[in-house]
Amino acid sequence: MSAHALLLLLVYLLALLVLAVPLAPWLARVFDASAPAQAAHLPAWERRVFRWCGVDPAESFAWWRYALAIVAFNTLGALALYALQRVQGSLPLNPQGLAGVAPDLAFNTAISFVTNTDWQAYAGESTLSNLTQMAGLTVQNFLSAATGLSVMVALIRGFQHSEAAGIGNPWVDLCRITLRILLPLSIVLALVLAACGAVQTLAPNLVVHPVEATRFQAPVLDAAGQPKVDGKGQPVLADQVTHEQTLVLGPVASQEAIKMLGTNGGGFYNANSAHPFENPTPFTDFLQMLAIFLIPAASCLAFGQMVGDARQGRTLLAAMTVVFVVMALWAMHVEEGAHPALAALGVDTQGAGGGLAGNLEGKEVRFGSAESALFATITTAASCGAVNAMHDSFLPLGGLVPLVMMQLGEVIFGGVGSGLYGMLVFAITAVFLSGLMIGRTPEYLGKKITAFEMKMVSLAILVTPILVLVGSAIAVSVEAGTAGIANPGPHGFSEILYAFTSAGNNNGSAFAGLSANTPFYNGMLALVMWFGRFAVIVPVLGLAGALAARRRHATHAGTLPTHGALFVVLLVGTVLLVGLLNYVPALALGPIIEHLQLGGLQ
Repeated sequence: MSAHALLLLLVYLLALLVLAVPLAPWLARVFDASAPAQAAHLPAWERRVFRWCGVDPAESFAWWRYALAIVAFNTLGALALYALQRVQGSLPLNPQGLAGVAPDLAFNTAISFVTNTDWQAYAGESTLSNLTQMAGLTVQNFLSAATGLSVMVALIRGFQHSEAAGIGNPWVDLCRITLRILLPLSIVLALVLAACGAVQTLAPNLVVHPVEATRFQAPVLDAAGQPKVDGKGQPVLADQVTHEQTLVLGPVASQEAIKMLGTNGGGFYNANSAHPFENPTPFTDFLQMLAIFLIPAASCLAFGQMVGDARQGRTLLAAMTVVFVVMALWAMHVEEGAHPALAALGVDTQGAGGGLAGNLEGKEVRFGSAESALFATITTAASCGAVNAMHDSFLPLGGLVPLVMMQLGEVIFGGVGSGLYGMLVFAITAVFLSGLMIGRTPEYLGKKITAFEMKMVSLAILVTPILVLVGSAIAVSVEAGTAGIANPGPHGFSEILYAFTSAGNNNGSAFAGLSANTPFYNGMLALVMWFGRFAVIVPVLGLAGALAARRRHATHAGTLPTHGALFVVLLVGTVLLVGLLNYVPALALGPIIEHLQLGGLQ
């Protein structure tokens, strides 16, 4: 591994810590101020808005009402986004005159952005109008991120409160998180990105004349305007030459900011953060990586402050960092190495370029191997899905890292809100397992863990592996699923496994070799995304309600310390064993066997 890669990771972690530490108290203040007990201290204009909307900020919802409100709110968002896509051809701010989106793709995209997945089975610049990108995708980027943070805050209140009947008001949580956290941070980041060269405009697309003509092949159309086919059923292609190139412009920087800060991941362009209009320079690339982890890292520290023990937050952050560092080092090591076939030929890939050495297939040379591998690890550790390189072109063991980071449940920092409440679920599991070993009733932060809590924890942990593995099994068993595979063998299986892993964990990145814009994949992946989000959220809110209703006990001599190095080891072990063990057979059939084949060990 190069010194460049090590220095990059070290600087990244230091910069993240420098930004997260001062952000944490602000998050804690906003979260605490959203509690019903603080309703009297809300600004007058907020109380007035809530009154106009028929919302009582002092009302605290039971967990099942909180869950019902969250699911209903996001269902309405999905319906609105679906309708907007279908009729975009008749709406303004559509400089390219794009038609409405096909029903199956509109359904998939609506579910994708509402669930914070941002899986994109389309090319954004040639499918969605500026209005749909702004009023549809960008708005849902804010609301889906606010949903995750609201559920996280509700779970934290479960630990804070003692013998309480409710866990907060979802409407107040959603409103204040959006206005006080996500919107201000996004405005700052959007201005910085625009200043660094990211596009931000409503001007028409720009037509330029390149120095060299562009030669390509296009289908020949018949009199009815349909592509002609030859005797084998293949489209007839004709050589074409153009001396013009259309540069698609739009409100990119504003969408890019919340795409990263909200761990959404959906790009304005098909190339996502590999596109120079979204991610112009190595500096903006570094900023985007920081933005992905910023709120999840600060949320850990804010959690410690809110429960009255800063050590608890630092312990969770330490456990996340340990796993992340190991996986990032592994990914950078693999991608800075040579492809086995090139190594066998004696090709030297370790040139003077430092981070520009190694496996450069599918990577932007302005970022290089180390930056691309680090970005891939970050975006799949969080439920983001933004990419600055094509994960499909990583070496097998390099592509294994993004897969594993998602299959751990994306609790290593994770998405905004979802990462922390996912890690808290594993923390409760770790406490429960340790209690079984020593014969004591398990407790976490003064709350006894009973059968009901463990049922909710089990549901939250198991639902995603079930969705991923069953979905992958169906896809490799039917013709509609295998038809989308571009690469046969283990890599083709990895493409399908990656798609369902990404959908089930609400990530959104992809092994790009899978042709997923088909009715089968649009429908299947949409269902996996929906249940991967809300079949986890509902049990987590049930867990929050049960904890809030339980009395909080003081710690005693028999209480397992849930801070310090010992608990970090216990928590990391629980995440690895409980989170990953379900996927080991599938991983063996995909990237592991592909690696062995590359090395000639078939």
